[in-house]
Order: sequence, then structure tokens, then C-alpha cells
Amino acid sequence: MTAAALLPSILASLPEITVVAGACILLIVGQLVPKGQEAIIVWASVAVVLFAALATFTLSGGPPAYAGMFVADPFSVFFKSLFYLAVVLTFLLSRNYADIEGIGGSEYYVLLLLALSGMMIMASAIDLLSIYVGLELMVLCTYVLTGFLRREQRSNEAALKYVILGAVSTGIFLYGVSLVYGLTGTTQLDRMAAAVTGDPLDPGLLLAVVFIVAGLVFKIGAVPFHMWVPDVYEGAPTTITAFMSVGPKAASFAVILRVFLNPLVAGSNVWIILAVIAVVTMALGSFVALVQDNFKRLLAYSSIAHAGFAIFGIVAGGADGIASVMLYLLIYTFMNLGIFGAVIMMRNGNFSGEVIEEYAGFAKMHPGLALLMLLYLFSLAGIPPTAGFFAKFYVLVALVERGFVLLAVIAVLLSAVAAYFYIRIVMVMFMREPAREFEPALTPLVGAALAVTAAGTVGIGLFPAWFLRLAQQSAFGG
Repeated sequence: MTAAALLPSILASLPEITVVAGACILLIVGQLVPKGQEAIIVWASVAVVLFAALATFTLSGGPPAYAGMFVADPFSVFFKSLFYLAVVLTFLLSRNYADIEGIGGSEYYVLLLLALSGMMIMASAIDLLSIYVGLELMVLCTYVLTGFLRREQRSNEAALKYVILGAVSTGIFLYGVSLVYGLTGTTQLDRMAAAVTGDPLDPGLLLAVVFIVAGLVFKIGAVPFHMWVPDVYEGAPTTITAFMSVGPKAASFAVILRVFLNPLVAGSNVWIILAVIAVVTMALGSFVALVQDNFKRLLAYSSIAHAGFAIFGIVAGGADGIASVMLYLLIYTFMNLGIFGAVIMMRNGNFSGEVIEEYAGFAKMHPGLALLMLLYLFSLAGIPPTAGFFAKFYVLVALVERGFVLLAVIAVLLSAVAAYFYIRIVMVMFMREPAREFEPALTPLVGAALAVTAAGTVGIGLFPAWFLRLAQQSAFGG
């Protein structure tokens, strides 16, 4: 390939190149920053993300790059914007927390940037091999970040479990890719269906699709590949748990949506498998969360339940179904980072903020912060008029319009179950007497992150139709 022919591909992937180059530069510069001046790395990392965002909005559009393996279309721009939001908020939440835990070196922020680059590749990949490259770049960084609390046994254990189970899921995904290539002679998503001359329900192809979906379902923590989520969420640094709950999950959903937009997959009956996964995932997440005493484990099962609800949108399919999932992920990013930000804020001195009982009487000591947590918890529960209500509402509308009324009823009933454990936390904060005095670590950066997440949670709740149209316009590149 000549330099002139390669130039359009380079321009299409300039945001990814910017992030990777910035991470490499910061890895070197970080070793020269004096101790106590780590804020320089934080703001430099934010600047890298902003430059990548500028390149994303400026250079989007155009034909597929790298011989049809990569595309910068509206669908990818939507998800990259979501990734940028998640990573920048994670940077803001990490500044004080990382210093408290002793993990505030440049490597921490470099790994987050490299994980971001993998997520960006996943959003733009239209070939199974390029999807794999982005997937591995993302998960290898999150493996390391999960075990970043090197002196804590639970962090080491979480990282080990994540690596082992992640390797198994990757093997499953690659086996499905190999089957697809053997049966169709291509790994490009748009050519897979065209390469099939026989019945699209060929057992070999259906098996290949099932393997690919299984490998991706692991990344979103859906049943039966959910077993890593509670331990990893509890053992990882809370800022990394917050990041993993929105960033990598959204990237995996982006790939799943790409795969299910393919006529080969859409024409099969694999949606039946997804419907079963959605129901079981939401049921398990909702019921097991009821008995959790650890806040991070409760949010882990909450994440599982929300993944199940989002899968209902994929089952619905069509423009409305896909757009409802994209809107759901955007709203989930705001409200989940918000509630995790509140937990991160509680880490001060010997107060961890990870035990639900530690929040007893929180509303009497810090009423403003308690109301903020109330907003996030009500949104996660789907109580109107918060954004979380409209996230679930549009998924249910897509299900009903496609004739899946029974699935919509099941989703509503399970949402009622899930609402209980969110309200339980509210009752602990507002109805109990304070157990002891404590002062949250509300730094200006944490306050800024909470303000952004609160604005997003309220703003989308006030103007849901506008954001839904944005998702619809991005869903099929139009």
C-alpha cells in the first residue's frame, strides 16, 4: 500500500493514534514529574482525550479504512463520545483517591488511556480480527488496573480471576471467528452474509455466531459468564470499578450491536438465546443484590441486572431497539459513574465507604450529598422523572412495538425487584441514626465529576426525546 493510499486510513484512525501516542509520551514524561506534582499527569491525560475528541468530530465520515476493517461512522462517533466522557470523569474521580491508595503514578493514567484506545478500536471495527485487536488491548489494560492495589489480597485475587476467565472467553470468541472464516472465507462483518450461498441457518454458522456472542457476553457480565463481576468489582480500586462498569461494558455492547446488525446474524434465531440470557441475567442480578451488604458488590449485581435490561433492546432489534440500547448506555454512564463517585468520595482516612451500614444517618450529617445520592439511586431504579426511567421506558417501547409483550412484562416485574435494593440504601441514609461522624473527601475535581453526572442524569430526564433522536441518527449511520 502506497503512502497516498494509506493516508485516508491514517486520518480515519487519527483519534486512536492520538490516544496511543499521548499514552506513550506520558509514560516517559511521568517518570520526570516530581513527587507531589502528579496533577500534571492528570491534566495532560485529559488534554490527550480532548484532542482525540476533536479529531473524532472533525474527521468522522468517509469510506471504510484499512482494507475494510475500520470505519469512522456516526455509530462509532456516538460510542467514542461516551468513552471520552467515561474516561475524563474517571480521571477527575481518581486524582484524590489514587493518592490515598498510593496508586497515583503515571502508569495508572497511561493504562486508562491505552484501555480507551482499545475501546475506540472496538467501536470502529467492522472486521472480526480488528474487533479482537481492540478487545485485547482493552482487557489487558483492565486486567492490570484491577490488580493495581498490589498490597491487598482481594485485589490480587480479583485480577487473577479476571485474567483466567477472560482468557477463556477470548478463546471462545476466537473459536467462533475461526469457524466464521472457515465457512464464509471472510472475517468482515458486511461480507459474512454475502458469502453465504446456502441457508443462513446452517448449523455451523449458527454455532459460530453463538461462540462469538458468548465471548462478547462475558465482557458485559451477563449470565452464565457473570461469575467474575462481583469479585472483580469488589477487589479492584473503586475508580477502576467505576470505569469498568461503564467504559468496557459500552464498548462490548457496541461490538454486539455491530454483530447483530449483520444480516447473517439478524436472519438467524440467535435472538432467542439472547432473550433467555436477558431474562436470566436480570433475574439473577436483581435477586442476588437483595442480600448484599457490600456497596461495591451490590453495584456489581446491579450492573449485571442493567446489562440484562439493555440486552432486551438488542432482542427487540430494528432502529428503535438499537437506539434504545445506545441511549440506555449513555444514561447508565452518567448515573453509574455518579453513584460510584459518591462511594469514592467516602474514601477518607480509615473510612472505606464500601459497607452499606456505614451510610447510616448520612442525610442528617450531609443532606446535600445525600440528595445527590438519592438522585442517582432513583435513576438506577428507573423512578420518574429521572433519566433512568426513560432509559428503561424506550427499551420497553421497542419490545412492545416488536410484539415481545411478555418480555416487556418480565422486564417491568424484575425492575420492581431491583428497585428494592436501591430504596434500601435510601432508607439507611435517611431513616437511620448516624453511626459515627465522618467527613467525605469532596475535592473540587470530585465535585466537578459529580456535577457533570448529576447534570446528565437530570438533563436527559428533562429532554429524553432529543437524546433518543441523537441515538437514532447514529444507530444506522444516518
